[in-house]
Amino acid sequence: MMAASPSVSGSLTASGLTLSGRKSEEIADLIDLFSKTQYRAKEVSRRVETIEKRCLELFGRDYKYSVIHNTNGEVCGHYPQQIVFLEYESTELHKDRFESTVQITKLQDLVNRSKMARCRGRFVCPVILYNGKHICRSSTLAGWGELYGRTGYNYIFSGGTDDTWGAESEPEVPEDDSVRNGDSQLFDKVRGLDIKLLRYLSVHYICDLMVENKKVKFGLNVTSSEKVDKAQRYADFTLLSVPYPGCEFFKDYKDRDYTAEGLVFNWNQDFVDAPLTIPACFTKNLNINWSEYQSWDLVHQTQNYLKLLLHIINSDDESGLLVHCISGWDRTPLFVSLLRLSLWADGAVHASLEPAEILYLTIAYDWFLFGHMLPDRLTKGEEIFFFCFNFLKHIVSEKFSAMKKQRRKNSHFKETDFTVDDLCKLKSRESRGSVTSLSSDFSLITEDAGGASSLTNEAVDLFSGQPLGASSWRKGHTSSPQTVLWNRPDPMHERLAHPLSQEAKSSSSSSSNQSEQGFARAGSSPMSVPGRRCPSPSERQVRLEAVREVFLAAYSSTVGLKSSATSPSGAITGLLEQFARGVGLRGTNSII
Repeated sequence: MMAASPSVSGSLTASGLTLSGRKSEEIADLIDLFSKTQYRAKEVSRRVETIEKRCLELFGRDYKYSVIHNTNGEVCGHYPQQIVFLEYESTELHKDRFESTVQITKLQDLVNRSKMARCRGRFVCPVILYNGKHICRSSTLAGWGELYGRTGYNYIFSGGTDDTWGAESEPEVPEDDSVRNGDSQLFDKVRGLDIKLLRYLSVHYICDLMVENKKVKFGLNVTSSEKVDKAQRYADFTLLSVPYPGCEFFKDYKDRDYTAEGLVFNWNQDFVDAPLTIPACFTKNLNINWSEYQSWDLVHQTQNYLKLLLHIINSDDESGLLVHCISGWDRTPLFVSLLRLSLWADGAVHASLEPAEILYLTIAYDWFLFGHMLPDRLTKGEEIFFFCFNFLKHIVSEKFSAMKKQRRKNSHFKETDFTVDDLCKLKSRESRGSVTSLSSDFSLITEDAGGASSLTNEAVDLFSGQPLGASSWRKGHTSSPQTVLWNRPDPMHERLAHPLSQEAKSSSSSSSNQSEQGFARAGSSPMSVPGRRCPSPSERQVRLEAVREVFLAAYSSTVGLKSSATSPSGAITGLLEQFARGVGLRGTNSII
């Protein structure tokens, strides 16, 4: 692992933790507004206009961009009024390296005509530019009910004409009389235009986060997806089905005092019918046992999916990526935001932005202006938004770096080794005593060890290299049908006896996937703050820790966390307030 110089680490830490009052208040004001208001493009207040202008200013620091106009939500009611299309990096070093081959007027036209192909009109929208490739977001494909409903609406309110398709005739979609029926002609038109937009943006990879093949309500298919398109219109794209729990699952996360370790989705529910489907070209180099995905806890699953997305965008020098769920405003911004922050921490995107600035940009643009319904989610306890930024503690490792190949050349550790940083943190944990209590001043995180181990007989202890029997895990109970809880007794004291002497044994005996799984952290605090007792953290770690700390301080001063009534600790309130005092912010709302 390449360590950041003391001067770099010091400056980054200072910028993240000793923010000016203006920047701190700016983020707190943003979260406060976000927690009370859902963005709608046709109902924009002065405060929202200020947020939109601030986003444009932050994008303009590092990129030349054009704007896709969405005045009053005419294209999509819950997309930004000014949708940013990043053309190329505008810094002196990179301004001639990549240039856009996309004409903004043609892109605007394709957007206008393809929007009906996707649920709620949430068309394929480029949001991140990485090495000249576009990372895009959208909703899933619209079903026949939504298509017919909206085309009828457009026909009635346009005076009996519908020019959605423009002057062009049928899109270039192969004709096949054997599959054609009354619906397929309409699907050919709208999905053909969607495909044109994808190709115009050079998108080749589509990652579908839905746990369903089609979303069903009241016995009707209300949405579809590329993976079950009967006419195989998307056969020329590389489709990945990577099912990930919806926002409802994050109520269980909140009810467990915001602890994701040991929280496993219940894959046996009736509506879950989308299998994990990943081409072999992406699975063979990641050292992950994908067949065990249904036993992963929320930490492990999110880590592995993020690794997959990073691997995809680094595997092809020319093709972009689309990420979507159903509506594209819960799971989609989660992974878009994690991608943006992870790439920023590597210096690969938004290179000039400070921690507070990249935090503002991803909250405002990726979440608020793209329609995440935070007030509704908070009311229901579905805190996927909080999970996103608290999760940063689990991806500080160089294993999540897009630049890890170059960086690893400067390190004598292999990716499968348990690093000195890990051992130093663990030894520090031992010297501090138990860290299972939420009332500790600040506890150390152990994210570099990866997610919780797979829940199988083959799980391997990182220190001893010995298999952990199934009896080591305890299956818990929860009121939610979506959740299965697994916990394991904390083995910390047994493992810390001779950690250095066991390192080589662990490295050689653990399989490639098992070596990244680590130990259970079911008792760790969700508000644990990275320690600084071990010298020379990586620049990536310093950056992500700074972003997370700024977020927690702003969140505590506005929304706050609500401890579960059945919580054995009951100490989130004190810890969060303690954290806010530590970084110079005091909570203005009571944290229940």
